[in-house]
Formats: sequence, structure tokens, C-alpha cells
Amino acid sequence: MLFMLHGVVHAQGATGELVQTPAQWQASLPHQGNLTDLTRWWQALGDPVLLELMDQAQAVSPSIASAKSRLIQARSALTGAQAANRPTLDASLSAQRGVTVNNTSVATAVQSSLDASWEIDVFGANRQAAAAASARMDGAGANWHDARISVAAEVATQYYGWHNCEQRSDVARLDTQSRRETSRLTELLAQAGFAAPASAALTRASVAESNANALAQQAQCDSIIKSLVALTAIDESVLRAKLVANSEPPDNMASVSVLPAALLSQRPDVYSAERDVASASSDLGAAQARRYPSLSLNGSVGTLNFSDYQGTLDLSTWSIGPISLTLPILDGGRRAANVEAAAAKYDEAVALYRSKVRQAVSEVENALLSLASTDARKADSLTSRDGYKVAFDAMNARYAAGSASLTELEDARRSLLNAQNALLQLAQERTLAWINLYRALGGGWTTSLANPSSGATSNN
Repeated sequence: MLFMLHGVVHAQGATGELVQTPAQWQASLPHQGNLTDLTRWWQALGDPVLLELMDQAQAVSPSIASAKSRLIQARSALTGAQAANRPTLDASLSAQRGVTVNNTSVATAVQSSLDASWEIDVFGANRQAAAAASARMDGAGANWHDARISVAAEVATQYYGWHNCEQRSDVARLDTQSRRETSRLTELLAQAGFAAPASAALTRASVAESNANALAQQAQCDSIIKSLVALTAIDESVLRAKLVANSEPPDNMASVSVLPAALLSQRPDVYSAERDVASASSDLGAAQARRYPSLSLNGSVGTLNFSDYQGTLDLSTWSIGPISLTLPILDGGRRAANVEAAAAKYDEAVALYRSKVRQAVSEVENALLSLASTDARKADSLTSRDGYKVAFDAMNARYAAGSASLTELEDARRSLLNAQNALLQLAQERTLAWINLYRALGGGWTTSLANPSSGATSNN
């Protein structure tokens, strides 16, 4: 279970092991760590196209379907485990008509019975098995939510990646147009004898290089479209139309605030690992209990009506018992081996749980570091882009007036292009950092959502 002790989050397994996480994050928190409802995070961005793609992706995702199937199986297993703690009652009915031995008349026999049995759970083996099944069902529910969170994050990554890619394509196309105009002017100067033929050849090479880069960038954008088609199963032409119609999606991620202190309660995979520890502990208890005697009670109520020409005979009976006591003596070490295997499984679950906690802390810290880094670099990147733009415009004017060389112009152009792409790269890093932080914090998942109804839907 998860609890707070002197400001430190702990997780305690069935035998008292503690997993400790840092009392505070070492990386700085965005927006002073104000709390927001991550379960409605995507809706808060105000982008209906993104929500539509997420809904469609979750509807066709094989990982979500598989997780939902495992949840249904876990629920069925829990029902079966709980039934072992309750009495069973079976009814039977039979009828027979024929000639009996030494009797030439036709007789009819009608028989019915109710048979009950109950294994008295003296040492708690069945209760432990039911507890293990319940923990596994909780874990399966958390895994279902984890799959949905992962699909939503992947769709968002591709969606914003496409928009960023298109912005880079626009930069590349504008760069090609600018180089083509420079090449045209240089060709005119070369024909008039005011520029060397080598300069004209250089501008043609520059245009070709820029055009090749633009084509490569567009191919990357098309590849992202293919990935979104695979994720959502939406027809590519329909998907392209939706994306183009929403060419400038709302950029509200910077207004979203989070509180990483709730990490362990907002990570479905961590909760699932904790439930694995609980189920392994219960399985160990059940294996130990099965080494002791078992007690069962049986009973029945039956009716038998026998009819012939002489009349009807009622042979109804009832019974309580037998009470059976089974004492294991020799089993070739099978029960002891089951206990040893269950103990090893428990140790494995504890180790995996601890690893999950460490991984969760690392993912949050890395996402926070990325956000802090992009925040720190944004102002410098904007200053760099704006400065190189002013320098390029001035160099372009000087080149047109004949007071600057083509080499100087191309250097200024290259610096501007690098600054523009660096700013777009920074924007993409920031978006990915927010998505990674959303995923690292469990998408607003809480333990109350561990057992969702079959019809539950939300854009986690």
C-alpha cells in the first residue's frame, strides 16, 4: 500500500518491505508545481481534432483490447476464487418407467435431489487465493488504463510532430525560394559580365541543395502521416484533410501545471506492480495453508416416488455428512515445492516493484529537466533567430547592391536557417517534454479507477 511518512512516500508490501522515493524532486517544477486535473488534460488543450484522433486510436488499439481482455479474465478468475469460499448446491431430477424384476406390471420412479458441499476454509487457503485474484484484477484494471494513457501519448507525439514537421517544411520551402531568387539575380549578373560564372554555378548548387532538403523534410512529414493512419485506422485522405484544416492547433501546454508529488498514486504501472506484490504474497499464504489439513462438509435432500398398480411408495431421504478431514502425509515434496516457488515469485514481484518506482522517479525527473532546459533556452533561441534575420536581410540588400560577396550572403542565409530550425527543434522538445511528463505522472490516473466498467471511456 502507499502512504506518507514525514513527507516521504513509501510503498509497503505484505511482509513490510519499504520502497522510498525522494522527499522532493531535484529538478525544478514548471509553474511552481500547481495542481491540475491530468485526467482532463487533453480536453483542456481545446483541440477537437486531437481528441478525435485519440478516441479513434483507442478504439482500434490492439494493446488496449488485449489489456481489456486480461481485465475481463481477471474478473472471472476472482469470481471463481470467491466461489471456493461458499457452499455449492446442485439439483438433479430423473424419471424412469419400466418393468421391475419379479413384477410384470409397469412401474414409474421419479427421483429428485439437492446435494450440498462446503469446504471449510480452516487455514485460509481459499481466502488467500481470493485475495490474490482480487489483487490481480486491480492490477489488470490499472494496466488497461496504462495502455490507454500510452496510446493517447503516442497519438499526441505524432500529431504535434506532424505540425512541427510542416513548420520545418515551410521554412525549407521559403529558403529554397530565397535561394532561387538569389540564383536568378546572379545569373543575370553573370550574363552581363558583372559576376563570375563560378558564382552562378554556386547559386544553382545552393538551390539544388535547399530543394533536396525540402523534399526530405516533406517525406518525413508524410511518414508521420502514415504512422497516424496506422494508429487511428482513419483513411489517409480524410486524415490529411483534418490535419490541414487544423493547421494551427492550440498551444496551451505552457498553461498546464502539474504536481509531481503525486507520482506514485498517479502511475498505473506502479500500482499494478504493487498489486502484483500483494497477489504474490497471497499466493504464498495460500500455498502454505495447503500444507495443512482440509475439512469439508456434505449434505443432501432427496425424494423418490415409486408408483405401480399397487399404489405409490415414498422413499424420500435426507442426510448431513460426511464430515471429511484430509490430512496430507506424503506427497513427494509437492506442497513444499509449491511454497518455495510462491516465495520466489513474491521476491521477484518485490524486485520488479522497486524497479518500477525507480523508473517512475527517473522518468519524471528527466521530463522536468527537459522542460527546465527548453524554458532556459527559449529566450536565447528567439534572440538568435531575430538577430540572424536582421543580419541576413542586411546582407541580402548589400549583395543586391554589389557591396557583398555571394559567400557572405550564403553564410548569412545558412546561419538564419540554422537558427529557425533550432527554434522549431526547441518547440518540439518542449512539446515532447510535456507529453512525457503527462505519461510519467500516470495521466491523472488514481487507484479509484483500478476497476473500470466495461463501458468507461475518457481521453487518458
